[in-house]
Amino acid sequence: MRITSLNSALGLYFMPSIRPFRTADLDALYDIALRTGDSGQDASALHDDAKLIGHIYAAPYALLEPASAFVAEDEAGVAGYIVGTADTRAFDVRLEVEWWPALRAQYEDPAAKPPAGWSADERRQYVIHHPYKTPERIVAVYPAHLHINLLPRLQGRDVGRRLLDRFLAAVGEAGARGVHLGCGAANTRALHFYARYGFAEIERSARTHTVWMGIEISGAGGRAT
Repeated sequence: MRITSLNSALGLYFMPSIRPFRTADLDALYDIALRTGDSGQDASALHDDAKLIGHIYAAPYALLEPASAFVAEDEAGVAGYIVGTADTRAFDVRLEVEWWPALRAQYEDPAAKPPAGWSADERRQYVIHHPYKTPERIVAVYPAHLHINLLPRLQGRDVGRRLLDRFLAAVGEAGARGVHLGCGAANTRALHFYARYGFAEIERSARTHTVWMGIEISGAGGRAT
């Protein structure tokens, strides 16, 4: 017990490493997506299928766009990630060909049922069959997009900024000059973090309770302007 406690305390002083995604990290990404899937809080109690959130917001990016997928790892393992794409519209096309068909065969479309009665799983299943498309007015200015999640033990340790730095550099090198993200309006902690980093609010959707934010990047290194 004393050794475990000492290791936990010392872990606070070890800077988590940021590295490219490896296929062996995939289970960790699914776990993190679930444990941060309720506006930044643990969504485990809401879902019977633990992989649904990761099927939508983590795994396809890591597997189809590994050049812009990075993880944060501490002494206990992978506890954070950032994934995304430099070209949102091209990625939408790839998903339709390479990702959604297998999942649509696995999961039923709940569209025939009244939405008010959908479970949390069914709401995710609907997205698999009817993926939301970012408005063109946003993509035209900010063609890249991202998803970033950290478990609580990495929060407040400058890990999010470092992940964003790596991602912006990667998509900047791929030619993107602007990045957008969608954040739940209830996730005030994340909204404050993005604003501090330099993201500006673009608009809010009352229908989906989403806050759209964007940042311009420039130069070969993809640094934020």
